[in-house]
Amino acid sequence: MSTRHRSSIILPALSLLITLALLLAACGSGGAATTTSGASSSTAKLKNVSIGLGYIPDVQFAPFYVAKSKGYYTAAGLNVTFIHGIVPDLIGSLVAGKSNFVFAGGDEMLTARDKGAKVVDVATIFQKYPVSLIVPADSPIKSLADLKGHTVGVPGAYGSTYTGLLALLYSAHLSLSDIKVQSIGFTQVPALMARRVDAVMGYSNNEPLQLRAHGFAVRTFDVSDYQPLVSNGIITTQDTYRAQPQMVRGFVQATLKGLKDVIADPSGALQISKSYIPGLTNTTQAMNVLQATIPVWQGKGKLGYNDSATWQSMESFMVALKMIKPVSDLSQAYTNQTVV
Repeated sequence: MSTRHRSSIILPALSLLITLALLLAACGSGGAATTTSGASSSTAKLKNVSIGLGYIPDVQFAPFYVAKSKGYYTAAGLNVTFIHGIVPDLIGSLVAGKSNFVFAGGDEMLTARDKGAKVVDVATIFQKYPVSLIVPADSPIKSLADLKGHTVGVPGAYGSTYTGLLALLYSAHLSLSDIKVQSIGFTQVPALMARRVDAVMGYSNNEPLQLRAHGFAVRTFDVSDYQPLVSNGIITTQDTYRAQPQMVRGFVQATLKGLKDVIADPSGALQISKSYIPGLTNTTQAMNVLQATIPVWQGKGKLGYNDSATWQSMESFMVALKMIKPVSDLSQAYTNQTVV
C-alpha cells in the first residue's frame, strides 16, 4: 500500500477520534472518574496486614510468595506486605505493633510468653524442627553419646541451632560440660570442611546440601528424631486473634493454599519466588533447598497443624533446662481453629 493510500485512511480516522474526544470533554470526565473510583474502592476493601519473616528474601518463604502471587490473600480480602530482614527479637516486634504476624519458632514463642508476651501460634508451617547436628561421613561420632569430648561449632549461643544442640544433648543425657562448644558464626560449611570442629549445628535443608555440593560427604542427626520441638509457624497476638478471628483464619488458609501449591509444583513455585528474591541466580541450589524443605513442611500430619504432644514435649524439655517456668495452661499458646 502506498503512503498516499495510507494517509487517506488515517486522516478520516484521526478526525473521528478528535471528534469523539471533544464530545467526551463536553460531557465532562465522569466516566473516567467512575472507573478510577471503582478500582480504588476495590483496593480500599482489602485489609492491610503484614508479616515479619525474620530473614532476607529466601525460597523457604515460597508458600507466602505463591499465596500472594496467585491472589489467595486478595481473595481473602487481604493486602499482605512481607517484612524481610534479620530481627533479633521478632516476637518483640510483633508485640510492639510492627506487624500483624511473624514467622517464628514455637520455642521462641514459649520463651516470649514466659516473659509476659500474649501471643499465640495459629499455624505451625514447619512440621519438623529443621535443625541437625552434622558430622563428616567418616566421623567417629556414630551416636549422640559419642559427642562427649568433641568440639561442636554453632553460630552462637542463640537461635534454633543452639536450642537444637541443647535438645540433642538433653536426649542423650549429656550437658554442655560434656562437649566443647565453639562459636563460629555462620561458617559451618568451611569450618567442617577444614576440620576445625568435629561437628556443626545447621539447618537440615541448608548446610548438608552445601557440603555435599562441595563433594564433602556428611551424616546428620536430625533434632526432630530425638527431641520433639515446635518449629516455625504463623504467630500473632492474642488480642488480634480474638478481635479479628476471620482475618487471621483468612491469612492462614491462604498461606496453606500457597503451601499446597508449592508441594504440588516446586518448579512453578521457584519461578514465582524469583520475583520476590533479588539476585536469585543459582536456581539449582534453590530447587535443592525447596525439595529438602517439602518434607519439613509436610511432617506426618495435616499442613499447619499444631500437635499437642509436640508442644507438651517441648515444654517439658524447656522447663527441665530452666529456659522457661512450667506453663499452667499450654493449650493457650496455640490453636488449630484456623487450620481446620
